[in-house]
Amino acid sequence: MKRDFLSIADWSSKELKKILDLSADMKARPSRYKNSLSGKSVALIFEKQSLRTHVTFDVGIYQLGGHSVYLTQSDINLGKRESIYDVSKNLERWMDAVVVRTYAHQSCVDMGRYMKIPVVNALTDYEHPCQAVGDFLTAAEHLGNLKRKKFVFVGDGNNVCNSLMLMAAKIGMNFVATTPEGYEPPSEVVRISRKEAKATGASVELVHDPAEGVRDADVIYTDVWVSMGQENEKEEKLKAFQGFQVNRQLMKQAKKSAIFMHCLPAHRGEEVTDDVIDSKQSVVWDEAENRLHSQKAIVYTLIKG
Repeated sequence: MKRDFLSIADWSSKELKKILDLSADMKARPSRYKNSLSGKSVALIFEKQSLRTHVTFDVGIYQLGGHSVYLTQSDINLGKRESIYDVSKNLERWMDAVVVRTYAHQSCVDMGRYMKIPVVNALTDYEHPCQAVGDFLTAAEHLGNLKRKKFVFVGDGNNVCNSLMLMAAKIGMNFVATTPEGYEPPSEVVRISRKEAKATGASVELVHDPAEGVRDADVIYTDVWVSMGQENEKEEKLKAFQGFQVNRQLMKQAKKSAIFMHCLPAHRGEEVTDDVIDSKQSVVWDEAENRLHSQKAIVYTLIKG
């Protein structure tokens, strides 16, 4: 039976741990997998601009011996030039998998429903599951066993926050979303995460005081306050997020051994200061590299079963 990678919620704790283990093995022994997708083709549909996601999927598929076809919105104008259904039924005849980076999460869900081949969510307005896998690979490299460690997200309860919260709960890591009032993650994601956390012995908390949220944290994570497509909200958000900047003062509230993480791109001087993102505690470049290894593991798992 074909599987899609649309949401962290769709995969069990055991399955996610297997993907993390495979990611680590692919990073350590890349030659072992270099011809594993020989003869396979993967479509990369990108409505949104991208550096890390585009390059790491393209290079990763190549390193596995496969071939990728990059399609921008100007190429196919998804849902306008042709319906999502028609695009899906065409691609499933030519491709072995499809990677979709789009605005509306429903577009990704629809493609998964219409296609007989695997679909990977490379970012939607609701989740960023590939980012979460790479991030937890990075956290494990620096912290070892993640069970009961404290993962704190500071900023907007957005798509990245959603996937990180779900992943933490599934892995057994305590998660704190520290947001301004009115910018909390969706209640449904919180509900699912708390249910999963109960099963793994972890916890999920929502707080509105950054200093309280990051106290004794093992990981402090942030993302841009104004995401792509939200430019009209910039003035309102910059005002609402005053006090939520990750700076040296805030980092001092965490454990001395804490690491700083950011999915990138960063708006330096807004959500994070240079002296944090460029500090020895920062692991943002490790995160960026690990997108390559974790996405190879995801595509390999979906195509090879």
